[in-house]
Amino acid sequence: MTDEKVKILLCEDDENLGMLLREYLQTKGYDCDLQPDGEAGYRAFAKTKYDLCILDVMMPKKDGFTLAADIRSINTEVPIVFLTAKSMKEDILQGFKIGADDYLSKPFSMEELLYRIESIMRRVRGKRTKDIIIYHIGDFVFDSQKQLLTIGDKVTKLTTKESELLTLLAINANNILERNFALKTIWVDDNYFNARSMDVYITKLRKLLKDDPNVGIINIHGKGYKLIMPNTEV
Repeated sequence: MTDEKVKILLCEDDENLGMLLREYLQTKGYDCDLQPDGEAGYRAFAKTKYDLCILDVMMPKKDGFTLAADIRSINTEVPIVFLTAKSMKEDILQGFKIGADDYLSKPFSMEELLYRIESIMRRVRGKRTKDIIIYHIGDFVFDSQKQLLTIGDKVTKLTTKESELLTLLAINANNILERNFALKTIWVDDNYFNARSMDVYITKLRKLLKDDPNVGIINIHGKGYKLIMPNTEV
């Protein structure tokens, strides 16, 4: 997370669940506004700048899908996560057609919701920093455009996949790079064979980064990888 708090609009008509989620997200460092129905959610969104919206699908006055469409008419970029007790394929497809970034069916764990939020926000930050070409990774200088990794007089030309993977790791330096996100971003599909291929590239990058003992790539069990380095300046 950044130093500036991520501001979340949470629309949930179940008062107990809404308050529980708001309190949980606030303890995790997020600035969270809770609204009890779709109309209140729309009024809040129209006058406040939010970084992410979490919308219950089944709400009074205005349902989550309608609210999402209204939000999209104001802001086409803000990430939207739907919460619903429904699990029908048609509803999921409708949500994604409107422009949902993710979808959680009730019941769900708050830890899972947090993980989805963190993943979305890393992706958003990645888009904002896509114009960055040069990354400083410890003693290394990584030119992502030329695909060159340099330390001292040693220059290594990376393959396209190595460069794409190192770029994602550098964008998320000292934070978790979600495994599935990396697979879908670079390999498009997160199937078994692509996952094994990514493991091979992670191993290659680890060997390339050994020249600086303060830099390394560690596994985060069940989640992904983390590029460890002394600073995150770019």
